[in-house]
Amino acid sequence: MLRYLFILLIFAITVHGLSDSEILKRADSLVKKESKSDQFRAYNDYKNLYLRALMSNDERLKKQSLIGIVKTGDKLRIDVSEYSKKLSKLKTLKKHKPQKNEIKKDKKIKVISSHKLTSATWENGKLVLKFNKKLSPKQINYFTLYDKKRSKYKYIFDIHASMNSASKTLKKKGVSRIQLAQHNSKTIRLVIENSSKLKVNFKKDITELIIKIVPPSKNATKKSTPSSVLKKNKVIVIDAGHGGKDPGAVGYRKYREKIVVFQIATKLKTILQDRGYKVYMTRANDKFVKLSNRTKYANKKNADIFISIHANAISGKHAKNVHGIESYFLSPSRSKKAERVAALENSADMSDMNKYGKNTFLNFLNHHKILASNKLAIDLQRGMLGALRKKYKDVNDGGVREAPFWVLVGAQMPAVLVEVGFITHPREARRLVNKDYQKRLATGLAFGIERYFANNH
Repeated sequence: MLRYLFILLIFAITVHGLSDSEILKRADSLVKKESKSDQFRAYNDYKNLYLRALMSNDERLKKQSLIGIVKTGDKLRIDVSEYSKKLSKLKTLKKHKPQKNEIKKDKKIKVISSHKLTSATWENGKLVLKFNKKLSPKQINYFTLYDKKRSKYKYIFDIHASMNSASKTLKKKGVSRIQLAQHNSKTIRLVIENSSKLKVNFKKDITELIIKIVPPSKNATKKSTPSSVLKKNKVIVIDAGHGGKDPGAVGYRKYREKIVVFQIATKLKTILQDRGYKVYMTRANDKFVKLSNRTKYANKKNADIFISIHANAISGKHAKNVHGIESYFLSPSRSKKAERVAALENSADMSDMNKYGKNTFLNFLNHHKILASNKLAIDLQRGMLGALRKKYKDVNDGGVREAPFWVLVGAQMPAVLVEVGFITHPREARRLVNKDYQKRLATGLAFGIERYFANNH
């Protein structure tokens, strides 16, 4: 074993921590690029800087990171309203009185329900939705779905606005169904549905949303669609943490981590299989599986991604205060908090190796997958937050972090560990055992996975 560690040490590539100024410089550079993955990396860098600023009470860094979060969040259509409020407060404290031009700017970007749809017509072959006021990018949310049971592709636009009629049906040759309706009191939903894949492009032009829908050619078939082939070729391994003799964290009302995460993992498997993916689980019941055997199983299945699901915990007087969801990708620890969480999850199977040996393995085996895993972690975190906050507005974003999780070591594919919440927090623990909350979590993870494959296939 010592000889093996010595060989690993020779070839290990150490991932050094960056200073605040270096991270800020990197984020400022990434945010100028057009690639979505670069934008996500910049967004993540700014969020990590904000956490550092809070820890060190650095007001200047806090302001710089908040500006970055709001800027990238708007580009990526992420809800950053809470960060915008914090940034506004910082400006108010500096100037005591907000400037008039700042107040006007805030009013422009604020999403208000007074936006109304005035018409929906076809112009030069494009669907044009016209509104009574200028649209903000944050008002438009676009996503796609595939209904496996009905063999239907769905292209969905959720627009923060209202319309006079309850619903409206639009028609276009080569498209099965186009339905425009008031989804809820604040949202209009446009659903474009077809049995074969469509090409859908859109742009915002002041008060208009212009959508171009291109039906498939006559020779195209569902079997040859890239999306269908892509999903059939993707293999996902889901790891429900702990199991058997290892209960994981035992939290509020004696809820056990191993049971909660297995229920969420099972729901995620069902959702992904319904969407056409090949999905495997490292444990199909309440049994103990060594940490090292979990990634071995993923490697054996030639998985494209590996996701390990866990629930966080903290003891003592902070148990009633600390809550939120977090996503981790493999790297030598960057913070005391990350090291604490990793130590908690690693405890079941790490007694035979010291910390020096752990970091040697981490650097050697995973340095080439750190970037891809970081992108996956960002998409999973976004997916969970987006799905949960539709109903649970107070869900806390714990961020995307680096940590030395032994369960991820050895994975030959992008690998992420998600902490779906604190099982020791009374409110969050009650939610974690709730079936509706579990399903929303699983749905959010599924959306994150689809976003990752769409941007990185």
